Amino acid sequence: MNDSSWGAPPQAGHAGQAGYWGAAAERGPVQGAAPAGPAYDAPEAQQTRPMPIVPEGPAYGGDQDDDRGAARLSGPLFREQPPHARPYDTPQARPFEAAQQNPEPMPDAPQPAPQPQKKSAGRDLGAAIGVGVGLGVVIVASLFVVKAVFVGVVAVAVVVGLWELTKRLEERKGIKAPLVPLALGGAAMVVAGYVRGAEGAWVSMALTALAVLVWRMTEPPEGYLKDVTAGVFAAFYVPFLATFVAMMLTAEDGAYRVLTFLLLTVVSDTGAYAVGWRFGTHKLAPRISPGKTREGLLGAVSFAMVAGALCMEFLIDDGTWWQGLLLGLAVAASATLGDLGESMIKRDLGIKDMGTLLPGHGGIMDRLDSLLPTAPVVWLLLVLFVGSG
Repeated sequence: MNDSSWGAPPQAGHAGQAGYWGAAAERGPVQGAAPAGPAYDAPEAQQTRPMPIVPEGPAYGGDQDDDRGAARLSGPLFREQPPHARPYDTPQARPFEAAQQNPEPMPDAPQPAPQPQKKSAGRDLGAAIGVGVGLGVVIVASLFVVKAVFVGVVAVAVVVGLWELTKRLEERKGIKAPLVPLALGGAAMVVAGYVRGAEGAWVSMALTALAVLVWRMTEPPEGYLKDVTAGVFAAFYVPFLATFVAMMLTAEDGAYRVLTFLLLTVVSDTGAYAVGWRFGTHKLAPRISPGKTREGLLGAVSFAMVAGALCMEFLIDDGTWWQGLLLGLAVAASATLGDLGESMIKRDLGIKDMGTLLPGHGGIMDRLDSLLPTAPVVWLLLVLFVGSG
C-alpha cells in the first residue's frame, strides 16, 4: 500500500470505500494498527519516522474536512490534546515551529573600518605658544635691559618651583619639606651665585640645607628623616642648579651666554617634539615617559647641534662652529635626561603636571625640568671653550 492511502479522504464515485471509512470510524481505532497524526510522537511509536511538518491550510482539518465526510479521530491517545491543536502540535514539533516563527536574524552588515585618528599634542597648543612667547619676551627684555632684573626673575621662578614641588610632595606622599627655609635659601642662593660665583652658591646651598634641618625640628619627630631628605633634595634640584644661570650672566658676554643656553634648550625640546610627533614609532623610555621616542631624540640632537653651531659662531666671543656642535649635542642629552628625571618624579607622585600656573604648559617646574640640569652643562662647556669671561 502506498503512502497516499494513509488518511486519504474518499474520492467521489467510490461508495464502497466511503462505507468502509464510515464503518471504521464507528468501530474506532483498529487494534494493532499504527494510528495517524500525533500518535507517531507517542512513546509507543518511537521507532517510527516522525511526521513531517505541514503548514496549516485548507486541505487539513477545518470545515473542508467535515464537508468531505472525513472522520475525526478520537480515543485514549487524543484525550489530552486540546480541541484547537493542530495535528503536528506536539512537544517534539514545537521547536521547529518556533524556529519558523522566529527565524535567526541575518548577520549584521560588515561595518567600515574606523578611520585612523590623527596624532594629538595632548595640550592646548595655542595657549602653549602664547604663554611661551610671553615668557620669552619678559626674559629677553630683562636679560638685555638690566641684569639684576633678570636675576630677580630667576629667583621668583625658583621660589614658585619650590612651592609647586613641596606642595605635590605633601599632597601625594605626605612629605612635609619645609617651604620657608627653602624659599628664602633658594632666592639667596641665586643672588649669591650672581654676586660671588660658584663659591657663593656652594655656601648658600650648605646654609639652606642646615636651615631645613633646624626648621623641621620644631615639629614632631615622626617623618623627620624623609622630610629633611626631601628638603635637601629640593634645595639642590631647583635653586642650586639655577645658580649656574646667574653665574653665566657674570661674564662680559653673559647675556649672550644665557641666551645661547635658553635657545639651545628650547630648540632641543622643539626638535624632539616635532620629529617625534611626525615620525616617532620607537619608544625611548616607555616606563618613564611613553610619549618620548628615539626618533624624537635624534630630532633634538640634530636641531640642537645646528643651533649650537650658529650660536657659537655668531653670539659667543671667540666661539667656533665645531664647539657649537659639541655644545648642542651635550644640551640635547642633558635636556632629555632632565625631562625624563622630572617625568620619573611625576610618575612616582601619580600626577601629570606639577602645577597649573601656565596654561598649555602646566606649572613652572614643568618648564624648568629640562633647563635646570642643562644650566651647569652649558656653564661648564662655555668656560672650557672660551673662558669664564
